[in-house]
Amino acid sequence: MKILSGIQPSGQLHIGNYFGMMQTMISHMESDELYVFIVDLHALTSVHDSAKLATGTLEAAADFLALGLDPDKCIFWVQSDVPEVCELTWILSTLAPMGLIERCHSYKDKVAKGVTASHGLFSYPVLMAADILLYQAEQVPVGKDQKQHLEVARDLAIKFNNHYGETFVVPEPAISETMATVPGIDGQKMSKSYGNTIPIFLEGKQLKKRVMAIETDATPVEEPKNPDSCNLYKIMQLFAAPARMQEIHDLYVNGGAAYGYLKLELLDLLNDKFGEARKKKQQYLCDPAMLRAILAKGAEKAREKAIVTLDVVRDRVGLKY
Repeated sequence: MKILSGIQPSGQLHIGNYFGMMQTMISHMESDELYVFIVDLHALTSVHDSAKLATGTLEAAADFLALGLDPDKCIFWVQSDVPEVCELTWILSTLAPMGLIERCHSYKDKVAKGVTASHGLFSYPVLMAADILLYQAEQVPVGKDQKQHLEVARDLAIKFNNHYGETFVVPEPAISETMATVPGIDGQKMSKSYGNTIPIFLEGKQLKKRVMAIETDATPVEEPKNPDSCNLYKIMQLFAAPARMQEIHDLYVNGGAAYGYLKLELLDLLNDKFGEARKKKQQYLCDPAMLRAILAKGAEKAREKAIVTLDVVRDRVGLKY
């Protein structure tokens, strides 16, 4: 099975990224043909600081490697290092109906949240389709918020195949229920664009400040509480053992759940989960030349795959003469 997914280097990667995409992708290394990439071209829709984008790209690479991604067991690269994706984006854009792109809710949502409207932000789904179709991905792990974009990729693949002949694999979504339900510290879906995240590699006082800022209600400790409506409880579920979560659940429904103490417990769980990875990340960042070499090798492998697909596409549409 060819499985593909990417992640934006538009800010510190957070636990929503980890449980929704990173952990899932790493788990496929041994059993599937895995494609993992850092989507720096997509990040240009929101990041216009060149130093920030370049640094964020290397940091995202270090994050993945520190968390256990083995570049020898997958294809791991930076999106912009494979220029074929831009040519395919243009070709697909000539087939993409305006109505299809206009119906994508992500553009409207981001503009409503204050992201500057641009053609790149609007046409984001076409670039995402090119990312997927270029490598003939069969399955794409996504959260519910990205499902519509994957449907655009499927629609464009089918339209191209119907018009020019069978060319693209029509990808299937692998919807991550976890990603869709990881709340941020304010209760909304955890997102870098909302500023409500708990970064994976945050440490010390900064991490404690972020955890203690998780919004909770004003119900007294001794009063019963509804765990299903509490974002602290939902985040705890990602880290605590089932037996401990049962105890916490009982404290919520029977009374006795003290938010302050639970936040300190969550802080310990975060440090236990990611402590070793934090050390590994620093080792990678101390050798940026090694990181670049790993990404360059991955880009070579990715281009080998991309060129095969694009050569067929160019022939089908008449760009080979």
